Amino acid sequence: MIWLILGLALWVGAHFFKRVAPDVRAGMGDRGKLLVTGLLLLAVVLMVVGYRGAEWEPVYTPLPGMGHANNTLMLVSLFLFGVGGTKGTLYPKMRHPMLWGAVIWAVAHLLVNGDQASLVLFGGIGIWALAEMVLINRAEVWVAPSNGRGIKGDAMNLVGTVVLLGVIAMIHAWLGHPVFLGTYS
Repeated sequence: MIWLILGLALWVGAHFFKRVAPDVRAGMGDRGKLLVTGLLLLAVVLMVVGYRGAEWEPVYTPLPGMGHANNTLMLVSLFLFGVGGTKGTLYPKMRHPMLWGAVIWAVAHLLVNGDQASLVLFGGIGIWALAEMVLINRAEVWVAPSNGRGIKGDAMNLVGTVVLLGVIAMIHAWLGHPVFLGTYS
């Protein structure tokens, strides 16, 4: 569990760095981007190793059938992750679509995972995303973008979302966690 907590702390710290110490981060230039990228990659490795190696300590029992809710929320989450890249109809209307996607991802996973490590990982990422939005909102006023692809961007995003969900489902199945059963054990 220590690796999971260290990875989560590193993830949060690397993301908050720009918001908490903007002058220091700006002074680092491209080296700072490289450093943050390296720290984030290390954080992901630590979180995966920590989560996979954590003892299973039950905290609550997920309700039957929550896998279906999880899968639906994952579609929404993945779609939100793509909003900024595909610039569909939500692009000029929604601030922080990727961070909202992370919050929905966290909630989706907490619906089907009731163990301590899941609470730390998914709950921690969800809380980080909410805190990140607060920090960004305090630091800068949002100017809604006026450009975008409209429905064409949404169509691109939807195709990418479905393909990515398929890839994620295959990876989960390969790891022994099939995602389309409806109820997990």
